[in-house]
Amino acid sequence: MGPQHPGRPGGPHAAESAEVGPKIALRALSVSYGDRRALTTVTLPMQAHRVTALIGPSGCGKSTLLRAINRMNDIIPGTRVEGDILLDGESIHAAGTDVVALRRRVGMVFQKSNPFPKSVFENVAYGLRITGVRDRRDIEERVEESLRAAALWEEVRDRLHAPALTLAGGQQQRLCIARALAVQPEVLLMDEPASALDPMATQRIEELIHGLKRTYTIVIVTHNMQQAARVSDTTAFLWMGQLVEYGRTEDVFTAPRERLTEDYVTGRFG
Repeated sequence: MGPQHPGRPGGPHAAESAEVGPKIALRALSVSYGDRRALTTVTLPMQAHRVTALIGPSGCGKSTLLRAINRMNDIIPGTRVEGDILLDGESIHAAGTDVVALRRRVGMVFQKSNPFPKSVFENVAYGLRITGVRDRRDIEERVEESLRAAALWEEVRDRLHAPALTLAGGQQQRLCIARALAVQPEVLLMDEPASALDPMATQRIEELIHGLKRTYTIVIVTHNMQQAARVSDTTAFLWMGQLVEYGRTEDVFTAPRERLTEDYVTGRFG
């Protein structure tokens, strides 16, 4: 197993990012489910307004890592976490952490689109209502803003009160992104967001990710090497729960430091 390489990648904003520190920092993070170790001492920085791709074969710990960032693993019985995750320099595991507030700051979009059996409008408004937003005009403005941010407004503006489940698959996934954006998170976690979509819908999601990183810090899990290369600024390669390599996406795919990384990104296994 090669060494981890968690150093900050370069780029036009590298000096600026280095000064303020990473948006998210994993510090020797280990996660176990009962007796099964899913992640082992992963140290990894994730810069603000960048897309970080997590790649690796099935079962390597990608989704566990993703869920750890907003403590979704907490709901799985027998989960044990060691090490830490910092969000803007503060531990998300500190005593007294409001996990609900954390999940507002760190939104999540799942592999399979999961709109609620409500109207398009109420799907996006849902998070606003449960966080206490009551003003009708405020809700309407935030719903429109979120649908525009998810590149869906023009397609649904005349169908806001139609059932969300009548939308096409790619539209449903963008609706779920809009729902996540409505509560104005800082970080967006995306677990295989286009794996169930056709090529055209996948392209729309990828274009959307490019635009969203201007406002959000994005972490995406993908099995699709071409997608990781297209959408991400930095890439982390995981293997059997360990971080093998991390760096600028271009470097990881064209000049990997580790033989295991090279074998994976060139399709020799995985």
